[in-house]
Amino acid sequence: MSLDARQTEVQPLTSAQALEDTFRSAERDGVGLVGLEHEKLLFPVDGAGAVPYEGRGGVGALLESFLPDGWEPFREGPGLPVIALTKGRVTISLEPGGQFELSGAPYPTAREAHAENVAHLERLKTHASSLGQRLVGLGYRPFLRLSEMPWMPKSRYGAMQQTLGTRGSHALDMMLMTTTSQVSLDWRDEADCARKVTAAARMTPVTVALFANSPIVQGAVSGFHSFRSRVWNDVDPARCGTPAFMIDGSFSYRKYVEWALAAPLLFLRRDGQYLTPKLTFGQLLAGGFEGQPALDTDWVDHLSTLFPEVRIKRVLEVRSADAVDGPMTGALAALIRGLLYDRQAVDELMAATPKTVEHHRELHLAAQREGLEAKGLLELSRDVLAIARAGLTRLDPADVPLLAPLEAVIESGRSPSARVLEAFGTRTSDSAFLQQFTL
Repeated sequence: MSLDARQTEVQPLTSAQALEDTFRSAERDGVGLVGLEHEKLLFPVDGAGAVPYEGRGGVGALLESFLPDGWEPFREGPGLPVIALTKGRVTISLEPGGQFELSGAPYPTAREAHAENVAHLERLKTHASSLGQRLVGLGYRPFLRLSEMPWMPKSRYGAMQQTLGTRGSHALDMMLMTTTSQVSLDWRDEADCARKVTAAARMTPVTVALFANSPIVQGAVSGFHSFRSRVWNDVDPARCGTPAFMIDGSFSYRKYVEWALAAPLLFLRRDGQYLTPKLTFGQLLAGGFEGQPALDTDWVDHLSTLFPEVRIKRVLEVRSADAVDGPMTGALAALIRGLLYDRQAVDELMAATPKTVEHHRELHLAAQREGLEAKGLLELSRDVLAIARAGLTRLDPADVPLLAPLEAVIESGRSPSARVLEAFGTRTSDSAFLQQFTL
């Protein structure tokens, strides 16, 4: 989640070239770093409902329970609720429906990013338990309807509820009900960024299938092994999915900028207010708003409201995995590091995965619906995992053991969602079902 920090030293934007320069200035030489984002669902310890922000056992109280540990509270203004916490380069934040997220610091290895996430989970479980809450590792909230969900008190989400809520049939599901595990990486230059984006985008069906963990929706079997992935592809056709230039080998900074320029604004911050003008970013860049030009902070905000499977801002984000438990999240970090930070692995990955937009989309839909049981996906996933293992072995053999949970998934031939479906079919109560996926 973006903190939407106060707009202080803002600069006007005058050209698309300035937008490209945002990505050029993020290029980084040296050892590539790895960052993890891990979201969790919160439930009452003895129930299956949502946890509101307010109250002694609420989400706000959970955030404030971290303050004695040295975390700094983030508020939108004096006297307003705490909506996030920061400590150095680490952020704890909330998604619109109270999903609890750790955005970890960047590390040279996957095992360091994983260790930070594990330590956070242990501390979070202690705090949550003291407030009568539990953490659940599933990619979609399995019970409740949208109308039964609380909204977290953040102005950004109020604006997005108005604008994004009209753009796609599952936009509000994305905001309120979904949780993900994500990995962030660096790139050296535009060519390196293009290779990594293309490789990560082409492997999206594999990532979806390996981490599919969201088959239950509104207390029923959805027909999808990753309903979360299905939701994220129906949020807004202008800002989600996988643009063709990420698959066909034609990615460039300019192509990404042009795609982003065509997307409508979800909000525009001016004088502390969240406005919702009906403009694309391209229209804002060309004509400004109410006599003022587009600002560099507007571009930062806009980039954070684009939701492709692979996103670039100041880092490259791989965003195709459902939320899973700690060990599987560590495996995700190792998988992506082994595949995208070793040049030979990148080349082998691009050769192994679908190269046409049509084939990619067919396989992506199959992964959403059937997980690893989709035709050809188990074999492809096995090949991709072997490429990652070899890449890690060349880069840093000490990260290889983190892949063990994925090797077990491949050996079973079933996505994590298969266990969820089995537990749901034999449940004695909704609460007992959730207990099996409590972190």
